[in-house]
Amino acid sequence: MGATAGGLLTACSGGDDDGADDPGSAAAVRAEKALRVRSTRTSRELLRQYDAVLELHPDQATRLTPLRDSVALHVTALSPPPPMKDESGKPKPSLSESASASASPDGAPVGDVGGAGPTPFVPADPGKAVRELAAAERRSADAHAEALVHAPPELARLLASLAAAGAAHAYLLTKGSSS
Repeated sequence: MGATAGGLLTACSGGDDDGADDPGSAAAVRAEKALRVRSTRTSRELLRQYDAVLELHPDQATRLTPLRDSVALHVTALSPPPPMKDESGKPKPSLSESASASASPDGAPVGDVGGAGPTPFVPADPGKAVRELAAAERRSADAHAEALVHAPPELARLLASLAAAGAAHAYLLTKGSSS
């Protein structure tokens, strides 16, 4: 697993002749922003799932709240960084253009942890609800792992960490403690 992850991270830093891997290029900035928006949406959907389960099954709060809070931090970590400024304190054009559209396709600000969207279905049985939450964690972890292949090195490391956290959350929700 470690060799595979290392290979994937190495693959992320390989260069193409089109200049898309150049961190300063407009294409690279747009590609990273789009990847961050998709990854943020993935984590935001997972966060909505946690909130829906906690709303229907408040008796699960002790077990789920720490994991939910971690997912909320993932959303924040995935938000695009603030625009860089030049010596005069004005935003640099290439980054300010990419940061100016700081809303995701669903209209929620990228850094917003809540976000709009349909309320996920939650089974009435708490055990089944937690198992479905574990499945959602696995899907989120898989999505982050797939996305890291196309990410620049720094974002790839973040996505790898989030994928690992999602896998750990899924474990804790299924085998880590009895339900």
